[in-house]
Amino acid sequence: MSSTEWARAALQAFDAVVQGTEGFRGRAGQRAMAEQVARTFSEAQLGKVDEEESAPTRAIAVIQAGTGVGKSLAYSVPAIAMALARGTRVLISTATVALQEQLVHKDLPALAARMDQPFQFALAKGRGRYVCKLKLERLAGGSAGGDDGLPDDDLFPEEAAAQRQRPRHDAEARMKFYASMADALATGLWDGDRDTLDNPPEPEAWSPVAAEASSCTGKHCPLFSQCTYYERRKQLVAAQVIVANHDLLLSSLGARLLPELDNCLLVIDEAHHLPATALDQFACEADLSRLTWIDKLASRALRIGQLVEVEEIADIPNHAARLRAALQDLARLVMDIYGEQLRAPTPGRRQFASAMPTRARVPGGALPETLVEPFGQAAHHAEGFLQALRAIAKALRSEMRDKPDEARRLSQLYAQIGALAPRLEGLHAAAQLLLQDAPEGAVPAAKWFTLEVDGDFIVVKAHASPVLPGSTLQNHLWSAVRGAVLTSATLTSCGQFDFFLRESGLYGDAAVTTLAVPSPFDYAQQGTLVATETRAEPRDAQAFTAEMVDALLSDLALVEAGALVLFTSREQMRQAVDMLPTAMRSAVLVQNTLPRPQLLARHRERVAEGLPSIIFGMQSFGEGLDLPGALCESLFITKLPFAPPDDPVGEARAEWLRGAGRDPFSELVVPATAIRLAQWVGRAIRTEEDRAHVYCYDKRLVRTGYGQRLLNGLPPFTLQRRQSAA
Repeated sequence: MSSTEWARAALQAFDAVVQGTEGFRGRAGQRAMAEQVARTFSEAQLGKVDEEESAPTRAIAVIQAGTGVGKSLAYSVPAIAMALARGTRVLISTATVALQEQLVHKDLPALAARMDQPFQFALAKGRGRYVCKLKLERLAGGSAGGDDGLPDDDLFPEEAAAQRQRPRHDAEARMKFYASMADALATGLWDGDRDTLDNPPEPEAWSPVAAEASSCTGKHCPLFSQCTYYERRKQLVAAQVIVANHDLLLSSLGARLLPELDNCLLVIDEAHHLPATALDQFACEADLSRLTWIDKLASRALRIGQLVEVEEIADIPNHAARLRAALQDLARLVMDIYGEQLRAPTPGRRQFASAMPTRARVPGGALPETLVEPFGQAAHHAEGFLQALRAIAKALRSEMRDKPDEARRLSQLYAQIGALAPRLEGLHAAAQLLLQDAPEGAVPAAKWFTLEVDGDFIVVKAHASPVLPGSTLQNHLWSAVRGAVLTSATLTSCGQFDFFLRESGLYGDAAVTTLAVPSPFDYAQQGTLVATETRAEPRDAQAFTAEMVDALLSDLALVEAGALVLFTSREQMRQAVDMLPTAMRSAVLVQNTLPRPQLLARHRERVAEGLPSIIFGMQSFGEGLDLPGALCESLFITKLPFAPPDDPVGEARAEWLRGAGRDPFSELVVPATAIRLAQWVGRAIRTEEDRAHVYCYDKRLVRTGYGQRLLNGLPPFTLQRRQSAA
C-alpha cells in the first residue's frame, strides 16, 4: 500500500469505531486530529533502509488537543490500524500512572472489542516495580545477610542509622511482611507486581526485594522460569500496543526493553512533561560524606572475585582507598569554598537545622580549579573499580552457565555485588559531568553542591544536570525516532508552539508538523474568570498572603458544592488552613492529610450528599485531576504558578541567557508559567454540561503585559475584574 492508502484506511478505521459506538457523538476536532495522526504515521519510513538510499523519511506531529476533544481515541485508533497494516507496533508513553491505568484497563479493552482487527496490548513498567523471587525467598526464610554476614538491607549503614531515628518496622515485623508476600505469591493471591499489593510498601521495605538490573542474572537465575518481570516481558513481545511512561521510555533507550524506535509508531501523551522528565533522567549526584559503602563493596568484590578467580580484583583495594580519599578531600574542599553559603539559613528558616538541604551553585558551570583534580581522581578510580566489577560479573555468568547446579548460590553472589554497583556507577557519571567543560558557545551543565542534616550525619552532595532538555532529547531520542505524535491539552504557550518545540528539541526540525485542535466547549458561556486585584503586591509575600486569604475565605463561604483551591507554597496553604473559621473546617479536605484516593472519594461522597466540599491542594492537584460537574463548580488560584526561583537548573539557564543578552523571564519563565496556569485552569470545565467560576487573586494577570500573554493562553472565559475588599 502507498502512504496515502495507509492513511485513508487508518482514518476509515477511526470513522468505523466512532459510528459503531452507541451514543457517541462525532466531533470535528477529534476527526481532524485523527486525520493528522494517520497522515503522520503513513509518511514515516520504518525499519532498515538501503545504505545507497537517502536518509529515511521522518514524520512527527505535535498536536494540542483541548479538553473534551477525546485525544486518546483520536490517536489510538489510527495508530493501531496503521501498525496492523504495516506489520509494526505502537508504543504509547504517558506521564502519569492514572493515564496508563486508564488506557490499559479501560480505553484499549473497549477498542479491542470495537475494532475489526484483533490486537493485543500490554503495560510496560520498570523492572523495579516487580519482586525478585530469589531475594524474597532468602529474606522470607529469615536470611537477610550475604555470604560476608552483611545484611543486604544494611548496605548503607549511615543512611540506616538516620532511618532508625524515624518510625520503621522492626526486624521481626519486616520478616513477617516478607513471609506474607512469599505466601501470597505461592498461593496465587499476588502476582509479584508492587502496584497490585493492597497496601504498597514504603521504598525502605520494598527495595531489598525489588528486581533490579544490576542484581539480576536473567536466564541463569534458578527462578528465571517463574520470574514475574520476565513473564511480563513475554507479554510485551506478543503485544502490538505497548503502554509505557516517559521515565521508562528515556531510561530504556538502547536497552531493547521497548520496541526499536526506528521501527514502531510512537505516541507521547501528556507530552508537556517530556522536557522535565529528560532533565531528571540525565541529572546525577554523588554523596561526598557517607562512604562506608565503598569499603563494603570492595570487601564483597574481593571475596567473590577470589571465588571465581578474577585477576582484576588485585586493583580493587587501591581503587577503593583512592576513591574514598578523593571524596573525603572533595567534601572538605567544598566546605572550604562554599561553606558560608551552605551553612546560611534558607529564606523562611531561622537556622540551618532542618533536613531540607541548603545549596550553592557553581556560577557559569566552571568548577573551581581546586576541585578539578580530586574529581578527576574520583572519576578515574570509580572507572577502574567498575571495570573490576564487570570482570567479576562476567566470570559469575560464565560459572552459572558451566555449573547450573550452583546457579542459586552464584545468583545470590551476583546480587550482592549488584546491590552496591549502581551507587558506584552514579558516582562515576556525576564526576564525569561535573568535570565536563562546555565547548565555545554551548550551554554549560548546571553544577551545584548541597548540605543537609540526615539524623546524626551532615551530608555534602555534588550535583550536575544538563540545562537544555531540547538538546538532550535531540541527541538521545529524536535521533532514533522515525514516526511520532506528541499530544497534550497544553502544548502552546501564550498561543504559540515555539516554547514547547524548543524545550522538546523539535524546533526547526523539518519533519515536524503542528496542529492546535480547539476544545468543543463554549467557555464564554460555561465559565467565568474572576480576577481579584489585591492592594498588596504579590511579591510582598506576607502582606499579599494575608489579604489573599481574607478574600479567599469570603469567596469560600459561598461555595455550595465542590471546589478546588490551588496554592503555590505550603506556607501559603498552612496560613489559609489556620485562618479557616470553625464552621468551614469540616468542609475542607487538605492534601496529604489523607491518601489521595481516599481524599477524592470523601470529596465525592460529600458532594453527592449535597454538602459543600473544598479541596486544598498544591501543584500535583493542578493537573490530571478530573472533577466534572458539581465536583468542581469553583476553582481558586491563589497566586500565579511561577516556578520556584531557586531551581539550580533554571538558574544556570537564566544565567547563560543573560550572558547572551537575552531575557530569561520573557523566554523561559512566562512561557513555562503559561503552560502550568493553563493546566490549573483546565480543572474547571471537564464536560459540555459543566458550569464553573475560576477565581484568581494575583493582579499581575490583568495588570501586566506578561499577564496579558498568560490570558491569551487560557480558554476564552467571560472575564470579571474586581477589587479586593481588604
